[in-house]
Amino acid sequence: MTIWISAVAAMVAVAAAMRSTWSPCGLSMLSTITPLSERARGHSYRATTTWFVVGSTVGGLTIGVVMALLAGGVRALHLSSPTLGSAAIGAALVAFGSDLGIGGLRLPIHHRQVNERWLDHYRPWVYGAGFGWQIGTGLATYITTAAVYLMLTLGALTTNPAVALALGTGFGALRGLAVLLTRNLSTPTELLAFHRRFAAAGPTVGWAVVAVEAVVTLMLVGYVWSLVAMIVFAGVAALAGLAALAVRRRSASTSVAGEDDLRPHEVHRPDYSGRPG
Repeated sequence: MTIWISAVAAMVAVAAAMRSTWSPCGLSMLSTITPLSERARGHSYRATTTWFVVGSTVGGLTIGVVMALLAGGVRALHLSSPTLGSAAIGAALVAFGSDLGIGGLRLPIHHRQVNERWLDHYRPWVYGAGFGWQIGTGLATYITTAAVYLMLTLGALTTNPAVALALGTGFGALRGLAVLLTRNLSTPTELLAFHRRFAAAGPTVGWAVVAVEAVVTLMLVGYVWSLVAMIVFAGVAALAGLAALAVRRRSASTSVAGEDDLRPHEVHRPDYSGRPG
């Protein structure tokens, strides 16, 4: 059972890291640490991004340590495989329901940006590593998907501290590497065009993460309970997804243009001055 939970936890960690790049803070990093902005400050883009990725990986390691401690605690309880599996299913269902907004369910999200004053007061390695660490923890800045909470829960339910540590570290590293998406942009026009395309892809990525949560739940239900239960859940999940999509489409006509149609949160419009938004 723990091997199965570890496998689906890895899927969730990748999905959560990808979706988190479209958070307001994630988007800010893609307009704050760029070849253009670092050159304007008289700094090396390569050096700053290296520190950012290192900081983000350490941030992931930090949350990985927390998950490892939780995994050790769960292992000490000597829970049965069916109990662990049922707990994982419950967590996946909550995350799926929260990201779809079923019945008004919304897990708490954290509204916080990194401190832009760091750019004026600290050296590149300080703000690079510092911003990276906050991004890499997944909890210190904006949380835009319940997949982050699901990753933490599944990491604990693996009952394997080493696996939990790897999950957190991998999550942080992926979040940090996202800053390299702008590495080949050399003009403000290219940067603006990139952000327009990137922002337009946000809703699609959001729905993809919901799909991952649904698949993870299906895998767990089929393994822990039965094939029949998996088929029933697949039908219910499909209906819930279609209903949520219909609601979003109806509300889209009255929403602000550019708003994320998956989860309601503050719209982030990148600031191309090179400062966090």
